[in-house]
Amino acid sequence: MQSLKSLAISSGLIGIIAIAACASPAPESKPANPFPNSPSSSEPKANASATASPKASEKVNEKAGKPNQGGQVVESGAYHLELVTINEEGGVHIDLFLQNGSDHSPIPDAKVSAQVQLPNGTKKALEMPYKEDGKHYGALLSETIAGEYKVVILSEIKGEKINGRFSFKR
Repeated sequence: MQSLKSLAISSGLIGIIAIAACASPAPESKPANPFPNSPSSSEPKANASATASPKASEKVNEKAGKPNQGGQVVESGAYHLELVTINEEGGVHIDLFLQNGSDHSPIPDAKVSAQVQLPNGTKKALEMPYKEDGKHYGALLSETIAGEYKVVILSEIKGEKINGRFSFKR
């Protein structure tokens, strides 16, 4: 008789657990912002900048971290590195836009090179001279192997080493 009661209680508990597991969870509620006139971390940043106008002495950098040329971007300290690759018949043209991070002005006096690992594992070193007409550093990688290329940009700006890692597919 005792085991029959235990069986009935166990069955009831299992049923309750099953029903609770199938029930939809309660929607999450966000806590109210105690400072309604200040930007909250959950609010999009665009709303915060739309409501407050910068002072004339402040520079708003809306381009930070965003590609200017449609390439891959790495922000390294005070610098903006953007790699653009263009597949051509005889290889891949590699362009690096090396800019100040604050205003995206070009840096024409750096020493820049690229270490490229080909899809087959072979490594190539490329010197990347500054191209005044395009305000970028560039080189032609004369490889046509299909696959993923890994690129490490090595640059030196007035004695400071600034590096960036990128990859692209051909």
